Amino acid sequence: MQPTKINIAVFIVPFSLLLFSIIFSQADPDGFLTGMRQANDWILTRFGWLFSWSTLLFLVLCIVVYCSPLASIRIGGKTAKPLLSKFQWFYIALCTTIAIGILFWATAEPVYHLHEPPGRTGIEPDSAAAATFALSTLFLHWTFTPYSIYTLIALLFALVYYNYRQPFSLGSLLYPLTGKPLNARWRQVVDAVCLYSLVAGMAASLGAGILTLSGGIRQFADLGDSPFILPAIAGLIVITFIISSVSGLMKGIKTLSNINFYAFLALGAFVLLAGPAGYIFSSGAESLGDYLVHLAPRSLGIGVDREWSESWTVFYWANWLAWAPVTAVFLGRLGVGYTVRDFIHFNLVFPALFSMLWMAIFGGTAIYIDHISGTTDLYAVLQQQGPESTIYAVLNTLPYPRLTAAGFLFIAFISYVTAADSNTSAMSGLCSSGISPDSPEPPGWIKIVWGVVVGTVSWVMVSGAGIDGVRMASNLGGFPALFLGLAAAAGMLRLLLKKSLTAENN
Repeated sequence: MQPTKINIAVFIVPFSLLLFSIIFSQADPDGFLTGMRQANDWILTRFGWLFSWSTLLFLVLCIVVYCSPLASIRIGGKTAKPLLSKFQWFYIALCTTIAIGILFWATAEPVYHLHEPPGRTGIEPDSAAAATFALSTLFLHWTFTPYSIYTLIALLFALVYYNYRQPFSLGSLLYPLTGKPLNARWRQVVDAVCLYSLVAGMAASLGAGILTLSGGIRQFADLGDSPFILPAIAGLIVITFIISSVSGLMKGIKTLSNINFYAFLALGAFVLLAGPAGYIFSSGAESLGDYLVHLAPRSLGIGVDREWSESWTVFYWANWLAWAPVTAVFLGRLGVGYTVRDFIHFNLVFPALFSMLWMAIFGGTAIYIDHISGTTDLYAVLQQQGPESTIYAVLNTLPYPRLTAAGFLFIAFISYVTAADSNTSAMSGLCSSGISPDSPEPPGWIKIVWGVVVGTVSWVMVSGAGIDGVRMASNLGGFPALFLGLAAAAGMLRLLLKKSLTAENN
């Protein structure tokens, strides 16, 4: 039976804070942005190091779990049956996490780093070393570390929800750490804080999606700087993912993720075949080596400028953390019937490898066009038109530019809708009473409310501050989620240190 009651205590606090933010931003735009920047600067100055050390810890911990006896445990118990096939599981895990990010940043970010590498590295701008640094930094920001953040928290949620039979609440993540269930009031506090974090994180990603789509639309129509473009795109995305989310977890999301995955494959294959394939493979291999050598120090901001690390690396870690807790609720539910090692394969290893290949293709192509062939000055495009226009400038150098640009627009749209669908369902579930493995769907009207809130917040941030608004929303959302992530890491460590696994875990 579908639950019909809303959990007011969880819903009202984040909803009120976000509603206040929207009203404040419209009443005093300058004051709102000033306050956001001050809060953002305070977080980066005092806690940037904690973001860096924590995310590296998550990656190491995932590796340790993979190699431990815990990896053979079946989520849900020995008799649990899988909810999804492995292929469908992979499609959903890939397309509901960082898909819109790799579309937006795959060509823009390497051009930034090619021409503006951190000063402390001693790398000359627009050099061969800068090209290697640019692509290896894409690997750092978009492959194993972000997926380890999602995987660690999602895996712990799967174990406490299915194996320990704890309530459908992010507060249940603290069960392995405390050794006893969290009381209802504290579970509600944790859920409310994480809901606020996710809305900020979703707003950041939707903001990137809005900018990507607006850049593409301007390729097809001379709309100039019309103020109606951004709200119209935000509204269309929100309406679509609400319709998909209301249709149910195993309906809309399956269809969307299938379309999304095969569209990714088609576009990636086209760019590889039509682009500089030789350079893509050679530069990708060289940059992979650089990534592995510098993974730990660059993750911690060692050997690079602090401002650069905060603007790029910490920004990404905060964004992944903002999404991670509520995304964990969604991904954790999908893992039932599979082992812990399977969970790490399909939520960390395979998506990270796919993302690495994608970054090598698109990042390598952008670097080749700007640095080797000189076909297009992508750095000028980046500075004059913004990062959202870079991908379209790249596609303009390949065959059938208008067709591929239209295809990219479609993929960008579907990518965010897919991710927002899954997370809107998880958010709404946390606001509902009675969610269980047998009754997994929250009421549709709660999904509609959260969809409208996410769309409005993202439009406010992007229209007021552009790409800076995306960055601020990420940092503000990731800050409270950081501490839940650390608690989850401590809980997972405690599970690993147990001398034996009890029957309830098997």
